[in-house]
Amino acid sequence: MLKDLTDRCQGKPLFVSDELPHYGTVLGELFHQLAPQPPTGKPGRPRNPKRVIDADLDYATVHKTRQGSQIIKIECKVVHGTEQHVFARMAESPSQTINTAYIERSNLDWRLWDAHLTRKAPTVARSMRWLKAKFAICVACYNLIRPHETLSRGEDRIFRSKTPAMAANVTDHRWTFSELLAYPAHCQ
Repeated sequence: MLKDLTDRCQGKPLFVSDELPHYGTVLGELFHQLAPQPPTGKPGRPRNPKRVIDADLDYATVHKTRQGSQIIKIECKVVHGTEQHVFARMAESPSQTINTAYIERSNLDWRLWDAHLTRKAPTVARSMRWLKAKFAICVACYNLIRPHETLSRGEDRIFRSKTPAMAANVTDHRWTFSELLAYPAHCQ
């Protein structure tokens, strides 16, 4: 997912996640340079090059301390990049704080719309090809068909249907399911 996301972005986005270590590992694999190791002067195979994480990678994590089912403390930590650079990028974003709200909301939507992505569900995805195709339809509906409340309310508080694709100037209208399903796949 991160490889696909970074291929579509211009520049490196600000990455924010919970403390699951796999995110940091994958980001390190995607955004690094190999620095050659100096020769040791000893016989044998030379040392492997060392991975150096890109200096312009911005990655922060959110740690939630829980007591029972309540969150009592939230701590943010900058893993890659500088705090000044991360907070400057946050000032440009809609959120203003380091949090996982956007990705968690997306995860909830995907689980609601596709039973195969629900935790501890009795459904089984029998084919990765069909699972990917169904997920692509869910993502397209989310971006092209479904109006979003926060995007649709203007300064005057009047609701005018607006999808994320309309907000990004990808399209000038809300698509219908017929338009989506009739869209030729080779044009992507």
